[in-house]
Amino acid sequence: MFADVIVDIQHEKLDKIFQYRIPERLEGELKPGMEVLVPFGNGNRRIKGYVTAVRETCQYDLSKVKEIEDISRDSVAIEAKLIALAAWMKEQYGGTMIQALKTVLPIRQKENARIRRRVRLLLDREEGEKLLEFYLKRKNQKARARLLAALLDDPVLEYELVTRKLNVSRTIIRALEEQGVLALESEQVYRNPVKETDRQRPPITFTEEQRHVIGRFRQDYGQGLRKTYLVHGVTGSGKTEVYMEMIRTVTGMGKQAIVLIPEIALTYQTVMRFCRCFGDRVSIMNSRLSAGERYDQMMRAKKGDVDVMIGPRSALFTPFPDLGLIVIDEEHEPTYKSEQTPRYHARETAVKRAQMEGAGVVLGSATPSLEAMYRARQGEYELLELRNRSGNQKLARVSTVDMRREMKEGNRSILSGKLTSLMEERLSRKEQIMLFLNRRGYSGFVSCRECGHVIRCPHCSVSLSVHRDGKMVCHYCGYTQNKPAKCPECGSRHIGEFRAGTQQIEDIVKERFPEAGVLRMDMDTTRHKDSYEKILSAFANEEADILVGTQMIVKGHDFPNVTLVGVLAADMSLYTDDYRSGERTFQLLAQAAGRAGRGDKPGEVVIQTYSPDHYAIKAAAAQDYEIFYEEEIRYREMMGYPPVENLMAVLVSGPDEALLETGCRYLKEYALRARGHSGASVIGPASPGVDKVKDIYRRVIYIKAPGYDTLIRVKDRLEQYIEINSGFDKMWIQFDFNPMNI
Repeated sequence: MFADVIVDIQHEKLDKIFQYRIPERLEGELKPGMEVLVPFGNGNRRIKGYVTAVRETCQYDLSKVKEIEDISRDSVAIEAKLIALAAWMKEQYGGTMIQALKTVLPIRQKENARIRRRVRLLLDREEGEKLLEFYLKRKNQKARARLLAALLDDPVLEYELVTRKLNVSRTIIRALEEQGVLALESEQVYRNPVKETDRQRPPITFTEEQRHVIGRFRQDYGQGLRKTYLVHGVTGSGKTEVYMEMIRTVTGMGKQAIVLIPEIALTYQTVMRFCRCFGDRVSIMNSRLSAGERYDQMMRAKKGDVDVMIGPRSALFTPFPDLGLIVIDEEHEPTYKSEQTPRYHARETAVKRAQMEGAGVVLGSATPSLEAMYRARQGEYELLELRNRSGNQKLARVSTVDMRREMKEGNRSILSGKLTSLMEERLSRKEQIMLFLNRRGYSGFVSCRECGHVIRCPHCSVSLSVHRDGKMVCHYCGYTQNKPAKCPECGSRHIGEFRAGTQQIEDIVKERFPEAGVLRMDMDTTRHKDSYEKILSAFANEEADILVGTQMIVKGHDFPNVTLVGVLAADMSLYTDDYRSGERTFQLLAQAAGRAGRGDKPGEVVIQTYSPDHYAIKAAAAQDYEIFYEEEIRYREMMGYPPVENLMAVLVSGPDEALLETGCRYLKEYALRARGHSGASVIGPASPGVDKVKDIYRRVIYIKAPGYDTLIRVKDRLEQYIEINSGFDKMWIQFDFNPMNI
């Protein structure tokens, strides 16, 4: 017997199948998906590999075929279906097979099992009392007497209680076990990151729209139809309740479901709601879990002890034995696109996995991505709509404030007059407020007001950020220097900071409203394992009046007492060098507006902007997705951008700038030949937004084509060209299809 093996070396020239002989001792044990140890190369270096298939025939000269040394005993096997998914990801998104395999296998190593031990009495009451009397009469039998007396009161005791509280040694326990007095029992206990919660699910009365969406899904699923649905529901329309009913349908048929959420910050509220519905059959998977917790959740899923797995992008690869449904909540979020090779998108990958496993897919959003809505209108996805809030509450009233006018009127505060007066009003009524700012902490750049010079990192083409201790830091490479007293370019002392961070907003709010309780939620306050839950739980319990934060506070949270949302610096994402900037801004503002008035009290939103007439801001203020979509899709059609056409970015980086320029020129010339008569256009090479990081230079070549298949063909040709030309060995080359950032 022979095994096809992908070796664990991430190099394009070794990205192929190697065959190894299976030793007789492993023939009945070795299966596809297992990690093995194999000799490799002229020196027979021992390395790891993954078995992709087991065969009776060999395609190579038998005299040259080496033998597998052993199975990697501390590894986790990849499911055969996930191997097929990894192969599809490699083809669709580029990279090597080993990179794709490691992506679909988020847990690669076994962790020490947590064992629960108990001591059980084997004697009946009468026998036990006689033996206890015997121990009490004998010298040096006090420990045995203590243990037996405790077991007569409670026939099963925890091992730790016996050894620590009763002070009974392992030797005594073993001796009594040998005498048949007691038995020492062991069982594996899985670490469960989901904390106990109130399992009482409040009664739900579904709206007519919700019943229609649920009924349509059940009808299709019952008929064996496995579709991809786009649930377009306004904020507060009860999409989560709809997802749960769909999942109840699937789990009722013995299948499992994956629920993807865009950020860990959303885990807390989402898990609590699902636990009330599905109890301890719910688990989570995210990067904040310990290695042991992640491993245990994978094992629970494989054994069928979990019905619903909730988590960000990596939860998509949960090894369920009978997957029935994948739900992607807030499907428009850019976090569903991987920034590591292979640069897969969770939406397309979920659809492919569902096709392979006979499962359905549900995409949900109040502000769907243009890609999802475009496909729905093309008939690829089925569109289901929820146009009204589940409690029939009205959408929040939205007003825009022109900050240019505020400046002319002498208000230099980051809080407009209108927002300040509304905050005073809400605080007097004991209602809660959310203030959203798309900036991080105290970070801000230093510039000279005379010559315009900006202090930059000497290793990366980005400005240094000022922190509270006066240090200037590069957030790409960590370079640090002291803040200068005068401009290093012209010598002027008129050098200062341009900054508006969440910490600064927090300080301004505390100074302006000293009686208010203020919480801040950003990257700096959520570094620790349970920090998300603590902040959100405190705000949900109304322990604070105002929550200041970055994008993570406006995504999917439900706080009934929030009646005012202030959006500060609304256009900060509007004028970036990215064709999606209008879409991003609209989604962000519409999602922020959706946080207000979700309870019984009406909500109000204030959008502070320097561009009140931009179509994205006007559509967000009107909370009208249709108007925005029609305007934006015309722009995409005119410019040939996704989703109307397809775009591939070839990302090239290296330490030698001259070699990089030469390599990019050759790549562009070859791409022009590889496109054939497909009509694809090749743009660049160009410098990305940050063209040097840690002394590594970066360039990008864009290839645009109407058909995705055309880009796949060009990518395949370029990979072959790169493999046979050694000049590219000193460069890193990645492919990014329909990139989220340009």
